Amino acid sequence: MKLPRGTFDVLPGTVERWQYIENQLREISKRYNYKEIRTPIFEETELFKRGVGETTDIVQKEMFMLEKRGKEQFTLRPEGTAAVVRSFVTNKLYGSPNQPVKLFYIGPMFRYERPQAGRFRQLHQYGVEALGSEEPAIDAEVISLAMSIYQSFGLKKLKLVINSLGDSESRAAHREALVNHFKPVAHELCQDCQNRLEANPLRVLDCKVDRNHPSMATAPSILDFLNPASKAYFDQVLLHLDALGIEYVIDPTLVRGLDYYNHTSFEIMSEAEGFGAITTLCGGGRYNGLVEQIGGPATPGIGFGIGLERLLMALENEAVLPEVDDSIDVFIVAQGNEEVEKTATRLLQLMRLEGLAADRDYLGRKFKGQFKAADRMQARFTVILGDEEVERGAAALKNMSTGEQIDVPLSAVADTIVAKLKEEVQ
Repeated sequence: MKLPRGTFDVLPGTVERWQYIENQLREISKRYNYKEIRTPIFEETELFKRGVGETTDIVQKEMFMLEKRGKEQFTLRPEGTAAVVRSFVTNKLYGSPNQPVKLFYIGPMFRYERPQAGRFRQLHQYGVEALGSEEPAIDAEVISLAMSIYQSFGLKKLKLVINSLGDSESRAAHREALVNHFKPVAHELCQDCQNRLEANPLRVLDCKVDRNHPSMATAPSILDFLNPASKAYFDQVLLHLDALGIEYVIDPTLVRGLDYYNHTSFEIMSEAEGFGAITTLCGGGRYNGLVEQIGGPATPGIGFGIGLERLLMALENEAVLPEVDDSIDVFIVAQGNEEVEKTATRLLQLMRLEGLAADRDYLGRKFKGQFKAADRMQARFTVILGDEEVERGAAALKNMSTGEQIDVPLSAVADTIVAKLKEEVQ
């Protein structure tokens, strides 16, 4: 059986890197007081059509729809925001006394797109959603959280790009200007852009095929169509970012690829050499109106998503990914009669109950083979048991790095190893 195209196995020796990243993400989320939420990996297809948008590439081209049974149609989640907002509505979190509701998630997403470097059909995302506040300060907090994550991993070559998509009035005026601008050259654009010009002209600016078409450079800027309220909101977001000391670049062409965004839109990119053509690490923005679309009360929201595969690529590219430590504390080297085997089994369990990472031989190897196994597992100590040791109620304890070997009563083996490991740390 072959590995499904666009997926990968995370094996021991590599999975520790994922665990390191996930632990760090949870720690930083806690500092910002974001609570973890876990939603199903599949939802009703209508949720994504309504939430993500009928005209988006995700809905039109990339959704993994499950086989329909009866009247129900389900889809593997292609992104996290719609599912979190659905849960927010389903569980009436808008009634929580703690507002805004600040949530984060970590989990797999699924998109049926052409696999390429850093893009997979099963991908993994960390994301945050802050629901219930329309203060510019929360926009700045969400962006600060995203930047803090990358900086906490040691990444330095970052660029924050930000834009405002305005409110519905601003977007309507900009939409009309875009249609008038692109219509004369519509026949020169790709078929997707021709379709978008009718359904969602803002997304023409996000096209990867026509990005170098001359009309893109002269397209009307959304910033020229912001009404006073939208402009004031954007200015306040920037003031908060300035107060936080976060550098940014304003890019009027930044629109993001999902229909639910309005007001603040942002991306964090890698400027490291050799990272590849696709430099975006993180994207997000404000989505006032999405909760209502999914059946809840009027509730403003803002969030972002980080692709963990791309985060790993960035860490590797800037050489800040820590070495994997898959060593163990102790390996039992045992050979002898039945009593030796029973003693090894009991001692192994006792050490594990004391919090030690411990293992033993299960292949019937001789002493030499067992010591080689201990070396491969990078055991810090070995406990050596034979007929003679068990008869006198003691074991030989060997420090594998120094070669020092001492006799220790069987009843004190675990405590002795714990004490020596503490000495090493000090």
